[in-house]
Amino acid sequence: MFTRYLRPFLYALLSFLSLHPLLAQKQITLEDIWQRSTFNTKGVPGFNFQNDGVHYTRLEGTNIIQYDLRTGDQSGVIFDATAFTTDSSGWKGDFDGYSFSSDESKILLTSETVPIYRWSAESAYAVVDRETKKITMLFQGAKQRCAAFSPDASKVAFVSNNDLYYKDLISGNTTRITTDGKHNEIINGTSDWVYEEEFKLVRAFEWSPDGNSLAFIRFDESEVPEMTMEMFRGASYPENVTFKYPKVGEKNAVATAHIFNLASGTTLPVIIPDRLASNGRFDDYLPRLKWTPAGKLCLTWMNRHQNTERLWLAAPTTGDCTLLLEENNQYYIDLQDITFLSDGSGCIIQSEKNGFNHLYKYDMKGRQIAALTNGNWDVTNFYGVDEKNGLVYFQAATENPMQREVYSTTLNGKKEQKISSMKGTNNAQFSSTFDYFVNTFSTLNTPPQFTVFSRKGKQVRVLEQNNLVRGQLAEYGNIPAEFFQFKTSEAVALNGWMIKPTAPEYKNQKLPVLMFVYGGPGSQQVTDAWKGANYWWFEMLAQQGYVVACVDNRGTGARGETFKKMTYKQLGHYEVIDQIETAKYLRTLPFVDTAKIGIFGWSYGGYMASNCILKGKEFFKAAIAVAPVTNWKWYDSVYTERYMQTHAENETGYEDNSPVNFTNQLEGSYLLVHGLADDNVHFQHTAEMAKELIANNKQFDSMVYPNRNHGITGDNARLHLYTLMTTFLKEKLPVNEILTTKRP
Repeated sequence: MFTRYLRPFLYALLSFLSLHPLLAQKQITLEDIWQRSTFNTKGVPGFNFQNDGVHYTRLEGTNIIQYDLRTGDQSGVIFDATAFTTDSSGWKGDFDGYSFSSDESKILLTSETVPIYRWSAESAYAVVDRETKKITMLFQGAKQRCAAFSPDASKVAFVSNNDLYYKDLISGNTTRITTDGKHNEIINGTSDWVYEEEFKLVRAFEWSPDGNSLAFIRFDESEVPEMTMEMFRGASYPENVTFKYPKVGEKNAVATAHIFNLASGTTLPVIIPDRLASNGRFDDYLPRLKWTPAGKLCLTWMNRHQNTERLWLAAPTTGDCTLLLEENNQYYIDLQDITFLSDGSGCIIQSEKNGFNHLYKYDMKGRQIAALTNGNWDVTNFYGVDEKNGLVYFQAATENPMQREVYSTTLNGKKEQKISSMKGTNNAQFSSTFDYFVNTFSTLNTPPQFTVFSRKGKQVRVLEQNNLVRGQLAEYGNIPAEFFQFKTSEAVALNGWMIKPTAPEYKNQKLPVLMFVYGGPGSQQVTDAWKGANYWWFEMLAQQGYVVACVDNRGTGARGETFKKMTYKQLGHYEVIDQIETAKYLRTLPFVDTAKIGIFGWSYGGYMASNCILKGKEFFKAAIAVAPVTNWKWYDSVYTERYMQTHAENETGYEDNSPVNFTNQLEGSYLLVHGLADDNVHFQHTAEMAKELIANNKQFDSMVYPNRNHGITGDNARLHLYTLMTTFLKEKLPVNEILTTKRP
């Protein structure tokens, strides 16, 4: 009886919800995104593949557990801390990371790890001998960095307090190789700040194949100018953190290569011919070192402009060098790693020498043997060489710049095969034997899924599909982002994506727009790949009536060298033109409120957002700039000079494209945000920008985040920042209030 009376009500409710779909869907909140982690996707822990190519290991508590990649079944316990003994007073029973020796007979455990900069950290290391079941602390002194086994696992090299050491695991003796290491002056075996940030070099030492020598780079940064950041930790006075940071045109650290012979205990310098010098100091870069299978040391050398790269082969007994290969570029060269074939027949190198990024095989005399890839598309990742099967594996954007596929090709480049099948973004991690790979797949509207494939592309099993987040997309009524393309007034085709509100109350209405931008050299935001937490913020804004759009300007990646490098010596010029052209295009769309277009960016994107509201003041009503560069002369030497040369060489390029010089043109609303402990883009950029805005009597909003670095994270900092930005948008680019008053 009750059901009979309830049925008409249910029909009416369902009819109402069908006319007002958003009322039946949950509303996204900032707390969901940044505090409760409601929408976080599940990842698959990085695979520590074992030598057999079918097993991997994972840290679980104080155990290292072995799993079968093909089935996912646990197949063993590699290390159980309770089953091993120790006579070292420093061992506390727990650890936060590990790595194996090449024969897997020993394990290095890290504990008490403390990050230094973006990639670097220091730890207390312990050595595990799996045969004797003993744990021995590596070093009883200060914490260590970059510890690495010798090829035969009989020794471990490491850096402590800027000096290089090695420990003989048989005798227990520790040898100090260098003695001149000193904070902010001399670094042996690890890199300085700028090499780590821009060349991604952290460990600057390598064992020779026979284990008889250690090659290392020594950095003399004594004449590099210092930066000081203030940290506020509740003490009476702020804590000053001072580190060496070479800015544009300033002195870099002098990098020299050395080879230490374990038997003789002597160190000899590597003599690189024709090194460029300025005022008696080497003024160039040594961003890579690697031993060949034949036992020669290969050093990558680049000039300061980074448009010439040479690969030098040094004899380990004399340090004398012969040239393997030289490449020159009219713009700049993006540093690439070199892979030597174990049979000594040659090496694999990436290059843009034909206008696109491709793989090439060279012999050990520097002669090109084969172009392994070819075409008007870019190789975007090189996974390695399967020498047993004569195959090379790589990722590429062959079908369009927004997508990525995984391929194999033969070592003569004659037989290329696509081994990923799904349209979107595919990225592979291969097992040590290349028999299997874990493919990470996503699209712009599909969260990541992880699948095991054979090397021929046959699916073995699914690891994770993120079904919870997939369900949330429907539960929260996500509006699929859509790709679009348009041509600028200069006939340049630009790719973009857009999220357009679909709620009935926004139909036939003029809506405000938030443009999202990064735009830096070789970067991409317009890819068919999951965007993480920002995706949900953009969806939240779309729920509330905002159109969100993103376009990759000239200078971005996966469209060949000409498109990417046309911004050379004038960063910000063409990029800003293209973002202004995007605003012009959006104004032609019938649902866009032409008077309410804003732009948001972080880091390079903050630089872009700042320039856009100043140089495109008639098109942009508001801009949010987080951690922006405001003049390239205040940024680091390696990154900036690669694209701009020095300020002395290219003053016009710098000054014509620096937001700090155009503050008098501000007419819209501007939000300027920075972390006070940003070691990358220093707070100086925002301070100088604020100074000039004030001098020109331009009102603006600002926020600083004490003790926060470039990422502005920790203790609700992200929630606070995104609340700030959301409030700013609602105030400066309000959606028609008549429409929003009826929203739940």
